[in-house]
Amino acid sequence: MRNEFIVFAIVSLLVVCGIAYFIWQPLWWLLLLLIPLILLGFYDIFQARHAIMRNFPILGRGRYLMEDIRPKLYQYFIESDTNGRPLSRIFRNIVYQRAKQELSTTPFGTQMDVYAEGYEWMNHSVGALDAHKLEQHPRVKVGHPGCKQPYQASIFNISAMSFGSLSSTAVMALNGGAKIGNFGHNTGEGGISPYHDKFGGDLIYQIGTGYFGCRSKDGNFSPELFKERTAADNVKMVELKLSQGAKPGHGGILPAKKNTEEIGKIRGVEPGTDVLSPPFHRAFPTPKGLLELIAKMQDLSRGKPIGFKLCIGNRSEFLAICKAMIETGIRPDFISIDGGEGGTGAAPLEFSNSVGMPFKEGLAFAYDALVGFDLKKEIKLFASGKIMTGFHIFRAMALGADACYSARAMMLALGCIQALECNKNTCPTGVATQNKELVSGLKVEDKKERVANYHRETVRSFVELLGAAGLHSAEEINRSHVYRRINMKESMRYDEIFPYLKKGVLLNRDTCPANWLPYLEMADANSFKPKPLYV
Repeated sequence: MRNEFIVFAIVSLLVVCGIAYFIWQPLWWLLLLLIPLILLGFYDIFQARHAIMRNFPILGRGRYLMEDIRPKLYQYFIESDTNGRPLSRIFRNIVYQRAKQELSTTPFGTQMDVYAEGYEWMNHSVGALDAHKLEQHPRVKVGHPGCKQPYQASIFNISAMSFGSLSSTAVMALNGGAKIGNFGHNTGEGGISPYHDKFGGDLIYQIGTGYFGCRSKDGNFSPELFKERTAADNVKMVELKLSQGAKPGHGGILPAKKNTEEIGKIRGVEPGTDVLSPPFHRAFPTPKGLLELIAKMQDLSRGKPIGFKLCIGNRSEFLAICKAMIETGIRPDFISIDGGEGGTGAAPLEFSNSVGMPFKEGLAFAYDALVGFDLKKEIKLFASGKIMTGFHIFRAMALGADACYSARAMMLALGCIQALECNKNTCPTGVATQNKELVSGLKVEDKKERVANYHRETVRSFVELLGAAGLHSAEEINRSHVYRRINMKESMRYDEIFPYLKKGVLLNRDTCPANWLPYLEMADANSFKPKPLYV
């Protein structure tokens, strides 16, 4: 649109001046309107704060006009919308305000219906603590007892988003923000690009079923390339992706429009083609095989933390992995739990809406399973699933998370307006496109600061919630701190909705709770296929 605007400016000036000079002189007055409009358009092109105005001079201002109007419509939306959309608007505005360092307090109290089913809250304490005296940037040590290069991770990190799905400028801005704020940036399964390395922010190198970045010519896992890639100092951890919440059991999708020459080279695939990652891993066929690959990666990476990510599907399969840990003695350093409601740039509708265990249930189950096998003390849990605020982090930790990821909120901090054009290569803000003209509209120097601002303010809000609850550290959070409204008359604590398991009860059939026993008996450390319950 920038090139089109320049052509429009030149042509319109020539036409108006030509008509006024040769045909109708009163038309000179039109220049009083046209010239300021053209100057405004050129200002939009050269300013750096708003990508949509850079890409769509003058027209892009309509979006910011609506942004100013929207708060006046909140009450209407809250009263009329029963599908949860008001909450997403509220959380989206929180991200924008924190990223831009705007006033983030609101008047007139709660903007949610506290008696609506699903409303959640945490209880404060009369013995609240001064949040300023608490650790301002809580961190968690990731690495089992024998780990040679443990990583001190932030409690809030950038979730997996690949170069290819995101633009080069978006990736650089995210990594620049991670460097400023000293937190982790998950690469997504598309491999490590030069844009991930630009600012030297901490990387969590994700490897999916396509093995991009450590892919042999036949499409399998290459130990040699993996060793070479993970030797970089900025690669702090490695995450093996088994599945993701938006399309579990499907495999990643990169549309041909977004598969450029550069991306094809980084991924080791043919440019201009749809890149469809397999729905399963070729490198291992069994739970024990998964752990053997993890042990191999721990060795090849010279002792960096290695973990895996999944959206919980069949409960017996996760229990099978736990059984394999017990039988082999191999432990991943961390496990990332994604929710079935997770986001993506491209997924079949049925998969994004109807496949995979939701975030809260999946996280609680994974935590309880690790405790039940007495494994949790050696393994850290990362969680992702629409985490956007300090309360969302608190809630995830109540369910068992040690640290959190966020994808959509980090995109919003970059300037994403949720145009839902991610899969079409036409993202108007330059965040999720490979169109060079649109990509150049996103200015890295401005947006990396916004990412860092959003991260800092969200962690700060989490620390304030800790103080309000009378807690000294994240380790003290448990399920009794969070409540959920079940209906108009009833609310329940998380420990009532998701009862804790006692340590070690899944190690013995005789101590296994009755509701867990069928899944435990189906779990087989030598196969992902569940054992038949009844023969």
